[in-house]
Amino acid sequence: MRHRRRGRTLGRSPSHRKALLKNLASALFLTERDAEFDENAPKVAGRITTTLPKAKEVRSLVEKCITIAKKSLPHAEEAAKYACSADRGSDEYRKWRKSEDWQKWAAARAPVVAAQRRVVQLIGDKQATAILFDTIAERYVDRDGGYTRVVRLAIPRLGDAGTRAILELVGKNDRVSRKAERPSFADDSDSGEDTESSDSQAESSQEQEPVAAAADSEEEKA
Repeated sequence: MRHRRRGRTLGRSPSHRKALLKNLASALFLTERDAEFDENAPKVAGRITTTLPKAKEVRSLVEKCITIAKKSLPHAEEAAKYACSADRGSDEYRKWRKSEDWQKWAAARAPVVAAQRRVVQLIGDKQATAILFDTIAERYVDRDGGYTRVVRLAIPRLGDAGTRAILELVGKNDRVSRKAERPSFADDSDSGEDTESSDSQAESSQEQEPVAAAADSEEEKA
């Protein structure tokens, strides 16, 4: 029995399953990297394709990391007020290190560093953590959860016919529904004028018919 044992085993040992989920989460974040000159560039940013059970299982880990990074954004903004833009090792930088602004910067930056270390502990990739804190977290400031979506694919995986699915970040590849516009034809104005003239002719003919009928009846009486 599996009482109080949440999650899917995925046919793996605990250590293997943990490493698998770490790699999937970091792979999703790494799709947002600048891969212009990378031979292994991702096809679509913010999206990975895997099996359906794996996508559902790693989703909670991804959203947990995004929540941690999002909560550290106010501290990063506070630390930016006391930051120094000079190059490291320059005289201005050394002067800033001895000032009170550096102490305020370090105190404001401490929660951000703790959050980054926590995410590195969860996914085990420093590059993916940097992309998460610098690029992805700012996208979900006004969103209270639900940062990912799982889309089931119709075509199964070759070999074992496993059900495949797409795990993607919400807000990156959203489908936009557009209403089709009514096509405009060049002959619309001409056809409108023709219909109006035909309607006027029909009305005039209908008015003339009773007049002609009354004249015929008067001739018959005479």
